[in-house]
Amino acid sequence: MILLFTVLLVLSSAIMILLVLLHKGRGGGLSDMFGGGVSSSLGGSSVAERNLDRFTVGVGVIWFACIIALGLLKAYSGN
Repeated sequence: MILLFTVLLVLSSAIMILLVLLHKGRGGGLSDMFGGGVSSSLGGSSVAERNLDRFTVGVGVIWFACIIALGLLKAYSGN
């Protein structure tokens, strides 16, 4: 079980790094390369940026849950 959460933590960490790098910063970001730089004037932010926000929050929740689960498993397994 610990191995499963460790692998999931490593994968979610790598995905989280990529998603954060894809976000548009003040001067643009890697998301500009994939069409994320085109934004509509009505919504304030583009659909791609909002979807990227949702994916980032989802992966962040998975990452956080893996850390909590690993901490609890380590505490109760005695390792």
